[in-house]
Amino acid sequence: MEVSESSLFHSIKDLIQQSREKVFRIANSTLLLTYWQIGKLIVEDQQKGKERAEYGSYTLKNLSRQLTTEFGKGFDYTNLSNMRKFYQAFPIVDTLSQQLSWSHYRLLSSQSDKTKRDYYLKEAIENNWNVRNLKRQINSLAYERILEHRKTSEETIQNVLKDPYVFEFLGLKPDEKISEKDLETAIIDHIQKFLLEFGRGFAFVARQQHIATDTSDFYIDLVFYNYILKCFVLIDLKTGELSHQDIGQIDMYVRMYDDLKRVEGDNPTLGILLCSEKDETIVKYSVLNDKNNLFASKYLLYLPKEEELKQIIDQDRIRFELDRDQSEN
Repeated sequence: MEVSESSLFHSIKDLIQQSREKVFRIANSTLLLTYWQIGKLIVEDQQKGKERAEYGSYTLKNLSRQLTTEFGKGFDYTNLSNMRKFYQAFPIVDTLSQQLSWSHYRLLSSQSDKTKRDYYLKEAIENNWNVRNLKRQINSLAYERILEHRKTSEETIQNVLKDPYVFEFLGLKPDEKISEKDLETAIIDHIQKFLLEFGRGFAFVARQQHIATDTSDFYIDLVFYNYILKCFVLIDLKTGELSHQDIGQIDMYVRMYDDLKRVEGDNPTLGILLCSEKDETIVKYSVLNDKNNLFASKYLLYLPKEEELKQIIDQDRIRFELDRDQSEN
């Protein structure tokens, strides 16, 4: 293909792609508005007849039969119920984001807790989550796993990090013995999914980054930069039980990194121990409990059932709150 032909091809290709994206945005906007208006009509009609028992259920079933006959199965009872939830969850039409599809909003509308719904909405928009990513975040209780939710507009590492992390996408079997190198390699091989799970604002910097002093050489497992917090984040991977030596090592890495790599404009470096087992007694009586730049988070190589995950989260959250209150007092 000659240069002129190649240029013509790419120009037409770009035009077609832009046109398709424009058509999709218009179609998506029209669909969202239509479903929102249908939900509004249903809610307003039900409110008028709320004194009659089972009025809403009867009306929706009857309405779905009529609309399905006229327009097809896209207006069955389930979909009409989803449109009603959509309007109830997002009653102000101007707040709807054109970045999200009807499938996004259907998942979001299923969250009855407004605080959780707002969290997933904001994260989906800011991180450009597709529907599959949003569904995984909801199913893995991402909101509940955040260490501490923002009570102010201030961004801190506590409202970015999770505990525990769920790394089922790495493809490592939890019942098999794996090395820290295996874990590190799997993370690099699935870096996009890892960053999605790890939290907001992280960018990968290096693997096994070499840090040299006058007398010694050290290698840090994983280094990231968080552009929200404006700091480097060092990760030390542990496949066994957490020890005092591990905590001392990450503390040393953070101090060295601040001294040798941190530049003007960077906030103090943070260190995170990702471990398969976390002894809370060691955490409590170590520098982890005294410093706000060192953290230990447990990781799981499988996605537990919701009740099991809730139990793990609740146990960790109670300990986190107790330790924080003690340190403040």
